[in-house]
Amino acid sequence: MLSNDLSAENLGEVYKSFDIVGNIAIIRHPYGSQVNAKTVANAIMSQHRNVKSVLLQTSAVKGDLRLRCFRCVAGENRTNTLHREFGCLYAVNVETCYFSPRLSHERMRIAKMVLTKETIINMFAGVGCFSIVIAKHAKPEKVFSIDINPAAYQFQLENIRLNRVYDKITPLLGDSKKIIINHLQHVADRVLMPLPEKAFEYLPLALLALKPSGGWIHQYSFEHAKKNESPTKKIKIKVEEALRTLGATFEVPFIRVIRSTGPNWYQLVADVRVTRKEH
Repeated sequence: MLSNDLSAENLGEVYKSFDIVGNIAIIRHPYGSQVNAKTVANAIMSQHRNVKSVLLQTSAVKGDLRLRCFRCVAGENRTNTLHREFGCLYAVNVETCYFSPRLSHERMRIAKMVLTKETIINMFAGVGCFSIVIAKHAKPEKVFSIDINPAAYQFQLENIRLNRVYDKITPLLGDSKKIIINHLQHVADRVLMPLPEKAFEYLPLALLALKPSGGWIHQYSFEHAKKNESPTKKIKIKVEEALRTLGATFEVPFIRVIRSTGPNWYQLVADVRVTRKEH
C-alpha cells in the first residue's frame, strides 16, 4: 500500500499490522520514525472503505484496567464504535475499555467447548465479549460476567441489550475476587480468566468458584521465551506448580500461543481440567 510513497528505508519503519475495531483502525508508530502517521492512516482508509477513523496509539497498555491513549490522525475524531464478530455486536470505547479483535477466534473456540446448562464465571469480562459469544452460540444455564471498570460495565449492559441475551448473562460490577468470595463460591462449571496480568494472582479464586466436583479453568497469561525456549512448556510448568501448591487435582490437556505481543513475548491460554479441589 505504501511502496509507491515511501522509500525502502522508510517502509522498514512502518508496523506491518494494525487492528480494526468496528469502523476504527488502530495503528502504532515506532518512536523516532520519519514516516508521517497520517500517510499510513490515509493508505489504510483508501483500502478499507468501512474505516471512518484512524487512531494512533500513543501509550502502552497500562494499569489495572489495561487502558491506552490515542490520537486521531485521520477521519472522524472519536473512540466509540460498534464492532461485529461471529453474529455478535459489541459497543465499545477503545480508550475507556480494553478490547482486542485479535481474540475473536479464541472467544469462539471457548464458546464451542461450553456444554448445555453449564454455569460460567467470566472473571474479567470487559464489555462482555466472551460472555456474549457463549450466550449466543452455546446453551449455558447462566454466565456471571464480572468487571471492575465502570465504563466497561456500562458497555456490557448495552451489549447484553444489543444481543438480546438478558436471560443468560448476569453482569456484575466489581472486583471478581470479592464477588466470588461473597457470592459465587462453588457454583461454576467453567471459569474464564482473560486478563493475563492477573493470571496467577486470581487463580485461587478461580478454583474457589468451581463446583466441588471441579470443572474447567481457561487461564490467559503472558510468557517470555527466547528462540531456544518453548513458551507453552514454560507456562505449563508455571500453571502446574501453582495448581499443585493450591491442592488441586488436575490435568492441562491444551495450551496454545494466541499471539505474539512483542519481541520474545507471547500471550497464551491454558485449558485446565480440575477434577478435585482440596477445599
